[in-house]
Amino acid sequence: MTRAYLALGSNIGDRLAHLQMALDALADDIRVDLIAISSVYETDPVGGPVQDDFLNAVLSIETEASPHEILAIAQSLEVRARRERKEHWGPRTLDVDLLLYGDELVSTPDLEVPHPRMWERAFVLAPLSEIAPELADTPAGGWTGVRRIPVALVFK
Repeated sequence: MTRAYLALGSNIGDRLAHLQMALDALADDIRVDLIAISSVYETDPVGGPVQDDFLNAVLSIETEASPHEILAIAQSLEVRARRERKEHWGPRTLDVDLLLYGDELVSTPDLEVPHPRMWERAFVLAPLSEIAPELADTPAGGWTGVRRIPVALVFK
């Protein structure tokens, strides 16, 4: 089994429901064992057009699925949430990114692991530091543009 980390994000529609749907679907997938889920954070959008704030969370899983199989699972969740890819870094019902897959490095046209921009993004690092503090140190001044909110995703 390999420990992997996934980032979830949503800024269209019922953002929390989109994140919960992804968590529920992952919990039902026999290829995935959910290990931990961060708190939910409301975050400022980064890059792209003017858009609403995101809800973000990070979860850890144990899996025997390959990185590309995890990518396929992630993309199927986005399709299930009716994500439309109209513009780069645009608003989305659901975004699921594979951040880390054990110690593996993957560099193919459709997948890079570790995620190439994760170390630059507070909306990934803040929730990641909550469930895997050894992977992402909290800066002395805290995270800017990131607010933990008083709601939680629920494991089944």
